[in-house]
Amino acid sequence: MKTKKIIVLTLALILCFSLLAACGQKAATEEPAKPEAEKVVITIGASVTPHAEILEVIKPILEEKGYILDIKEFTDYVLPNTTLDEGDLDANYFQHTPYLELFNKEHGTKIVAVKIVHYEPMGIFPGKTKSLADLKDGAKIAIPNDGSNEARALILLEKEGLIKLKEGADFNATKLDIVENPKNLDIIEMAAEQIALSLPDVDLGVINGNYALQAGLNAGKDALSTESSDSKAAQTYGNVLAVREGDEESEKTLALIEALNDPAVKKFIDETYEGAVVFMG
Repeated sequence: MKTKKIIVLTLALILCFSLLAACGQKAATEEPAKPEAEKVVITIGASVTPHAEILEVIKPILEEKGYILDIKEFTDYVLPNTTLDEGDLDANYFQHTPYLELFNKEHGTKIVAVKIVHYEPMGIFPGKTKSLADLKDGAKIAIPNDGSNEARALILLEKEGLIKLKEGADFNATKLDIVENPKNLDIIEMAAEQIALSLPDVDLGVINGNYALQAGLNAGKDALSTESSDSKAAQTYGNVLAVREGDEESEKTLALIEALNDPAVKKFIDETYEGAVVFMG
């Protein structure tokens, strides 16, 4: 009887040690969450709407991977690139490739696009004139004054038959390429971020999607005309994640790309912007 008790006790001890060993092995193989002090900070510059809002969606996704996303908001189209070029940002997210290429050429910067994230249809919005049909001779139309967005706005005006551009002008068009202007429209170039604020003073404004959203306008609902989602403009002017040349394959860049590909990003864009922003990941 005593022998039987000893055998039972021995088996119990063996089982206990086996369980402890298994637990120890499991703990060794599981990667513990990084303490806050050990997490890598990714600093990214972005326009307020929709870029910074979209980046808020990937904050928790990146945190699970051991990164802290520090979003710096900008209200213009120059500082996000100069700040990135100077090394104070790891990436930026606010622009399309034609604007980036023109900026590099004009400023001597070396910034590259690494991922197209979304597309914002540019729209013609009513100011003092509430419809295209009511547009009078000599009406004032505000368009962006930066090269790539100016061409885009002119192409949209041409699509509506308001002007005609020189053949082959395409996305390099400027006011000088207008060959027909039957209504003698006064096309006023101004900073893209100022157009929505200037609508009360002009008949129409051609506004970038992000600045329209910041002003409480939605290209899908409020614009008199927009670029179509299957247009050449949509493929050309997708908004990109950009980094300094040489950082295309960095740990931070790859982490950002992976997070922006998460289905949660598409879901947020579709549900929040209702066509004013189109996911292209």
